Amino acid sequence: MNKTQKISLIIAGIVVILDILFLRSSRSFYFILGIGAFIGVFPTLLGLIVESKEEKKKEEMFLEFVRDIVESVNTGLPISKGIINLARKNYGILSEGIKKLANQVEFGIPLKTAFRTFAKDTNDKVIARAVELIIQAEISGGEISAVLGSVAKNISELEELKKERQSRVYNMLVQGYILFFLFIVIMLFVDLKFIPMISGTISPTTGGEFGFAGVGVSNSTETIKNAFFILLLVQAFFAGLTIGKLAEGKIRSGVKHSLILLVLTYLLVTGARMILAPAA
Repeated sequence: MNKTQKISLIIAGIVVILDILFLRSSRSFYFILGIGAFIGVFPTLLGLIVESKEEKKKEEMFLEFVRDIVESVNTGLPISKGIINLARKNYGILSEGIKKLANQVEFGIPLKTAFRTFAKDTNDKVIARAVELIIQAEISGGEISAVLGSVAKNISELEELKKERQSRVYNMLVQGYILFFLFIVIMLFVDLKFIPMISGTISPTTGGEFGFAGVGVSNSTETIKNAFFILLLVQAFFAGLTIGKLAEGKIRSGVKHSLILLVLTYLLVTGARMILAPAA
């Protein structure tokens, strides 16, 4: 847990405590509680978004790095000498890792060890697989430039496939969000208009006909409202996972969308109840 996450959790805790102490009986209690929770999870959500973007940048810069190595090897330089020379070039997010790789090679650390350390530091599966191919080619004594060219081509094709898939599912992603928010609007109408309307037609003496005998109209209405709320939160969680899997091909990426939908759902529902629900 980094410093920003600790600070956000402290602020979230203060908001929640103040809400409980001073707004317990207020209509805004649950909405402020959601604001506190949002403050607490916001750095984590932001971290997931940044991590996703960094992963793409790493793969793009590694592709450029491999292409430069291919050009260097084609001029007759050994791969180790080419890596050392390329350490002076700016590779953005990978610059520090490539400089570390070059320093290890220059100090006599075996190329395969240095490359595996580099792959571990980047923490990227695409780079790790490409590095293993380069290592095996170097160990087997094969045509290293051909292998490097093949690796560069594969990474390039993989990036193109990712971009193509993202462009194809973008409309689906937007539709998924729109449909989900339409679902929320419908459920809010049921929650704020339909349930109070039908509850007004139920008297305590006829409650048994609706399955609420011995419970009371007020309690039965709150039970239905809470059930709708839980349904919306469950729907938000799984809708987010589905959107992430379709858009980025990873369930892990869906956690980001799930957090977004959960927070928005909670704030929209509690906010709507705070503003639109009839006063008790």
